[in-house]
Amino acid sequence: MNGQDQFNEGSRTEVKQEKRSKLKGVISTVLAGVVGSALTLTALPYLPNMNTSEETPKAIVSEEHTDTSSKLNVQPVSANSIADMVEQASKAIVGIVNKQQQTNRFNQTSEAVNRGTGSGVIFKQTSDGAYIVTNNHVIENANEIEVSLHDGKKVKAELIGTDPLTDIAVLKIAGDVKVDTLAFGDSSQLRAGDQVLAIGNPLGLDLSRTVTQGIVSAVDRTIAVSTSAGEWDLEVIQTDAAINPGNSGGALINASGELVGINSLKISESGVEGLGFAIPSNEVKIIINELIENGQVIRPYLGVGLANFEEIPPFYLQNIPSDVKQGVIVTTIDPNSAAGKAGLQAEDILVSIGGNEITNANELRKYLYTKYAVGDKVKIEFYRQGKLKTVEVTLTSNPSSN
Repeated sequence: MNGQDQFNEGSRTEVKQEKRSKLKGVISTVLAGVVGSALTLTALPYLPNMNTSEETPKAIVSEEHTDTSSKLNVQPVSANSIADMVEQASKAIVGIVNKQQQTNRFNQTSEAVNRGTGSGVIFKQTSDGAYIVTNNHVIENANEIEVSLHDGKKVKAELIGTDPLTDIAVLKIAGDVKVDTLAFGDSSQLRAGDQVLAIGNPLGLDLSRTVTQGIVSAVDRTIAVSTSAGEWDLEVIQTDAAINPGNSGGALINASGELVGINSLKISESGVEGLGFAIPSNEVKIIINELIENGQVIRPYLGVGLANFEEIPPFYLQNIPSDVKQGVIVTTIDPNSAAGKAGLQAEDILVSIGGNEITNANELRKYLYTKYAVGDKVKIEFYRQGKLKTVEVTLTSNPSSN
C-alpha cells in the first residue's frame, strides 16, 4: 500500500470513529430520557391527588412539576424522643424504704431503721390518695413504709395487700397528693427484640430513677423462685436491660412509654450478664385488682404442710409399693382446714390429686391454684401405713381472707 492509500484509509477510519461517537451520544441521550421517564413513572403512584390519565407523565416531566410539588400539603411527622418519654414516665416512679423496728439494747428503746430500698410505680389516683405497685420482697416484714416521690417529698404509705407467690404488693399514699400515673400496656403483645426501658432506683435512692435500655430477650419464661409462701414458678419477661438491687418493683416500659412489666429479679452469678426478669403487666393487673378488693389473692386452701418425696426419710417409705417413686408427705395439718376435715393426717403420703400424679410440693400447689377454685371438690390419693386410700376434699379459701 502506497502513502496515498494509507492516508485515505486513515481518513476513512477517523470518519467512522466520529460517526460512532455521534451515535453513542444519541444513544446516551435516548437512554437518559428513558431512565428519567422510568423514575418519574415509578414516583407517580405515591403523589397525592394524582391524575392517572395518559397526560400525567407529560405534565410531571415538564417545568410545571416543581410548582405542583410546592403546593402539596406536606406536614412534618412528630415523634416522641426517648428522653421525652422517660421524662414523663419517671414522674410515676417512686422510691420505697422498708423500715423495721429495732431495739437498742443499751437504752431498751425501739426505733425504725432502714432495712432496704426498692422502687414502685404509681398506677392509679383517686380522690383520697394514690396507689403504688411494687414487689412483695421490697416491703416484706416492714413495720413502716416510706415513699419518696418524684418531687423529693417523702410520705408514709399504707400496705393495701400483698401476694408473696407472685411477688406483688400494693401500697397507698393517702390525701390530696399531686402525682403522675403510668398507664398499663399489653404485655401479651411483646416480642423478642422489642425495645424496652427499665426505670428504678438501683443501689438506693441516691441513684433514683435511673434509666437503662435494652430489648425483650424472651417472653413467657418460667423461673422457679423461693418465696415466704413456698416455692413457686413465676411467669416472667426476660430482658437484657440492666436491673440491679434497688430496681425491684420499678417499671419496665415499652417504646410507647407504657408499663409492660414490674422488674423483679435478675440472675447474679459470676460470668452472667444481661439476665433480668419482670412480671408481665397483664398478670400484674389481675393481682393488683384483687389485692385492692380483698387485701390478698384468694386461692384454694388445702391446709397441709408438705415435704418432697426425696426429703422423706426411708422409714416412712418402707411399706409403700416399690414402683411409687414420687409424691409428697404431709408434715403438718390444720385441723380446721379442708384436708383436716376430710380426714388427712400427718405422715400421709399424697401421690395424686384430681387424677394427676404429684411429683413435688410445688407442682401440687400450682395445680391446686390454677385448676381449682374455692368450693370445688377434688379427690386425693394417698398412702397411709402402706395402704392406698382416697379422700374427697372440699376446698376452702385462705384463712386470712375469711
